[in-house]
Amino acid sequence: MENNNKIATYIGFSIRSRNCKMGVNAVATLKRADLVMVCHSASDNTKKDAVKLATRFRTKLIISRKILLSDLTHKDNCKVLAITDKSLAKAILDNLNDDFTEYSMEANNG
Repeated sequence: MENNNKIATYIGFSIRSRNCKMGVNAVATLKRADLVMVCHSASDNTKKDAVKLATRFRTKLIISRKILLSDLTHKDNCKVLAITDKSLAKAILDNLNDDFTEYSMEANNG
């Protein structure tokens, strides 16, 4: 549970510092991102869009398995978000636990 609090804190930092974009369309307008996250409750099309965005940005894609991104961001129906700060993205990746899964791009390309 402690790592969930850390991840929520880092996402909160990224929102307050304006280093976070929420929503597929908002993320698609970015020129670069250091981490893309997608909610487990997202539709298949949204998940495909998130994979395409992570591939385009050449970054990791994290899938929330138990926690809704809308709960972490306090924004209703948030299904995709991108972190644009390297240190915050690294902090989130360093604190992943069983509630989050790193999506394997190689498995999708095969």
